[in-house]
Amino acid sequence: MCLNELLEDLVGTMASVQRQRTNELNQWRDANPYLANACRDAAESLSQVQIEFLDRMTEEINETHENLMEGDFMLNDFIDRFGGRLAHLNGVIQVLAQLSSAPNPASTEN
Repeated sequence: MCLNELLEDLVGTMASVQRQRTNELNQWRDANPYLANACRDAAESLSQVQIEFLDRMTEEINETHENLMEGDFMLNDFIDRFGGRLAHLNGVIQVLAQLSSAPNPASTEN
Protein backbone atom coordinates (compact mmCIF):
# COMPACT_ATOMS: atom_id res chain seq x y z
CA MET A 1 0.00 0.00 0.00
CA CYS A 2 1.48 3.36 -0.96
CA LEU A 3 1.55 6.48 1.15
CA ASN A 4 -1.28 8.14 -0.79
CA GLU A 5 -3.57 5.17 -0.19
CA LEU A 6 -2.74 5.20 3.52
CA LEU A 7 -3.49 8.93 3.69
CA GLU A 8 -6.77 8.45 1.81
CA ASP A 9 -7.77 5.69 4.25
CA LEU A 10 -6.82 7.90 7.20
CA VAL A 11 -8.82 10.86 5.86
CA GLY A 12 -11.80 8.58 5.19
CA THR A 13 -11.66 7.20 8.71
CA MET A 14 -11.38 10.66 10.25
CA ALA A 15 -14.29 11.92 8.14
CA SER A 16 -16.38 8.95 9.21
CA VAL A 17 -15.64 9.60 12.88
CA GLN A 18 -16.49 13.28 12.44
CA ARG A 19 -19.80 12.44 10.72
CA GLN A 20 -20.67 10.05 13.57
CA ARG A 21 -19.84 12.69 16.18
CA THR A 22 -21.90 15.29 14.30
CA ASN A 23 -24.85 12.89 14.10
CA GLU A 24 -24.63 12.17 17.83
CA LEU A 25 -24.50 15.88 18.68
CA ASN A 26 -27.49 16.56 16.41
CA GLN A 27 -29.46 13.75 18.04
CA TRP A 28 -28.60 15.13 21.48
CA ARG A 29 -29.69 18.64 20.45
CA ASP A 30 -32.94 17.29 19.00
CA ALA A 31 -33.63 15.34 22.18
CA ASN A 32 -32.72 18.28 24.46
CA PRO A 33 -33.68 21.53 22.70
CA TYR A 34 -34.23 23.45 25.94
CA LEU A 35 -30.83 22.40 27.30
CA ALA A 36 -29.14 23.20 23.97
CA ASN A 37 -30.58 26.73 24.15
CA ALA A 38 -29.53 27.03 27.80
CA CYS A 39 -25.99 25.96 26.80
CA ARG A 40 -25.96 28.67 24.13
CA ASP A 41 -27.02 31.32 26.65
CA ALA A 42 -24.46 30.09 29.18
CA ALA A 43 -21.67 30.09 26.57
CA GLU A 44 -22.52 33.68 25.64
CA SER A 45 -22.52 34.72 29.30
CA LEU A 46 -19.22 32.99 30.00
CA SER A 47 -17.74 34.63 26.91
CA GLN A 48 -18.39 37.99 28.57
CA VAL A 49 -16.72 36.71 31.75
CA GLN A 50 -13.79 35.55 29.61
CA ILE A 51 -13.45 39.00 28.04
CA GLU A 52 -13.26 40.65 31.46
CA PHE A 53 -10.78 38.03 32.66
CA LEU A 54 -8.59 38.55 29.57
CA ASP A 55 -8.77 42.31 30.08
CA ARG A 56 -7.48 42.00 33.66
CA MET A 57 -4.84 39.49 32.63
CA THR A 58 -3.48 41.55 29.73
CA GLU A 59 -3.48 44.68 31.87
CA GLU A 60 -1.33 42.92 34.44
CA ILE A 61 1.00 41.54 31.74
CA ASN A 62 1.50 45.02 30.30
CA GLU A 63 2.14 46.52 33.74
CA THR A 64 4.55 43.82 34.97
CA HIS A 65 6.15 42.41 31.83
CA GLU A 66 9.68 43.33 32.96
CA ASN A 67 9.21 41.52 36.27
CA LEU A 68 7.77 38.51 34.46
CA MET A 69 10.84 38.33 32.23
CA GLU A 70 13.36 38.76 35.03
CA GLY A 71 12.21 36.26 37.60
CA ASP A 72 10.86 32.74 37.63
CA PHE A 73 8.96 33.43 40.83
CA MET A 74 6.92 36.23 39.25
CA LEU A 75 6.23 34.21 36.11
CA ASN A 76 5.21 31.14 38.13
CA ASP A 77 2.96 33.28 40.31
CA PHE A 78 1.34 34.79 37.23
CA ILE A 79 0.75 31.37 35.66
CA ASP A 80 -0.66 30.03 38.94
CA ARG A 81 -3.11 32.92 39.15
CA PHE A 82 -4.24 33.03 35.53
CA GLY A 83 -3.20 29.89 33.63
CA GLY A 84 -5.44 27.24 35.17
CA ARG A 85 -8.52 29.43 35.29
CA LEU A 86 -8.07 30.51 31.69
CA ALA A 87 -7.60 26.93 30.48
CA HIS A 88 -10.63 25.66 32.39
CA LEU A 89 -12.80 28.59 31.36
CA ASN A 90 -11.87 28.03 27.71
CA GLY A 91 -12.70 24.33 28.04
CA VAL A 92 -16.12 24.98 29.58
CA ILE A 93 -16.99 27.55 26.92
CA GLN A 94 -15.91 25.13 24.20
CA VAL A 95 -18.12 22.33 25.55
CA LEU A 96 -21.12 24.63 25.92
CA ALA A 97 -20.59 26.01 22.41
CA GLN A 98 -20.42 22.51 20.90
CA LEU A 99 -23.58 21.40 22.66
CA SER A 100 -25.44 24.52 21.62
CA SER A 101 -24.23 25.07 18.08
CA ALA A 102 -26.70 24.76 15.26
CA PRO A 103 -26.21 21.67 13.10
CA ASN A 104 -24.29 22.19 9.86
CA PRO A 105 -26.57 20.93 7.04
CA ALA A 106 -23.63 20.34 4.69
CA SER A 107 -21.90 18.02 7.15
CA THR A 108 -25.01 15.97 7.88
CA GLU A 109 -25.89 15.35 4.22
CA ASN A 110 -22.59 13.56 3.38
